[in-house]
Amino acid sequence: MARELENKAKEAFFDDDFAVAVDLYSQAIHLDPNNADLFADRAQAHIKLNAFTEAVSDANKAIQLNPSLSKAYLRKGTACIKLEEYHTAKVALQNGASLAQDDSRFTKLIQECDRYIAEESNGLNSTLSSREPPTSVQSGDGSQLSNTSNGATSKAERDSSVSEINEIAPVTPKYRHEYYQKPEEVVVTIFAKGIPAKNVVVDFGEQILSVTIDVPGQDAYNFQPRLFGKIIPDKCRVVVLSTKVEIHLAKAEAISWTSLEYNKDTLPQKINMPIIQSERPAYPSSKPRTRDWDKLEALVKKEEKEEKLDGDAALNKLFRDIYQNADEDMRRAMSKSFLESNGTVLSTDWKEVGSKKVEGSPPEGMELKKWEY
Repeated sequence: MARELENKAKEAFFDDDFAVAVDLYSQAIHLDPNNADLFADRAQAHIKLNAFTEAVSDANKAIQLNPSLSKAYLRKGTACIKLEEYHTAKVALQNGASLAQDDSRFTKLIQECDRYIAEESNGLNSTLSSREPPTSVQSGDGSQLSNTSNGATSKAERDSSVSEINEIAPVTPKYRHEYYQKPEEVVVTIFAKGIPAKNVVVDFGEQILSVTIDVPGQDAYNFQPRLFGKIIPDKCRVVVLSTKVEIHLAKAEAISWTSLEYNKDTLPQKINMPIIQSERPAYPSSKPRTRDWDKLEALVKKEEKEEKLDGDAALNKLFRDIYQNADEDMRRAMSKSFLESNGTVLSTDWKEVGSKKVEGSPPEGMELKKWEY
């Protein structure tokens, strides 16, 4: 049965039905969860949909199951390049090249990584020097507190319409997560109770965090954000406790993260380091509370809820609300119809669009044309 689904997935991929291919590969993986080829091939379909973090996660799983599978390294390297994770991509490609020495694709991509790394190194100092440090609030021990919120997603320029829907309508995770930061690290907490350490797999990239919690008898939980700033993978660590999983991310640069995930419209900012004074320290309990964080958080949520949007922002919010409240079939229908119709049709009826290709329906007076590459 798994082989039959795999063959159908390959046919869908060759027909450019990448969303259908991902769905079929997922069904095959459910039946054969230890097949590294299925994860590597699903990673390739994710790349076609511009779902690069999902592609990295699948490639990592394929490498874990079969460390000698060269195509898994190729797909991880390709996805990391798209995410601008050039150092991580280069390591993966070098490992793959050692397994497939006759494959020239590895050599070309490694050269591409070297070029990007050189450009990034030349522009780093001038970029950081042009930014002004922010006014920040420091706690008693010198750490800086941050609050996560479910605000509207910023606009992102993507080549794929499907990835745009994924950007504005993230899937609600099984476990709640929070984060806070200090000048030298960011601590991500995933509230998962009673999870054995052997069921938690965490991979660190140059700017990617990949967390998988796979408990037998349950659907696997995957969390793969592209991080706001770069980290030092060798200095990162994971602590699995009885009530939660703590992930300590070592910052590569002394900047303040204004969010956990990457946002191309937000520039990193230097941290104001706390001033060490010779006076007797004042403990938190010795001074009245200067700011009610709970009240501030409630106020922000209220403002976000009452915010009146128009134009593209209002349309994006409508799509996000529909997607968040939809079941799995509705989400699949939205992704498939939006992709196949070149952004002109958005259906929530999987029974209607699941068994056929959705044709484009341009507005009256306009003509639908397919771009030739």
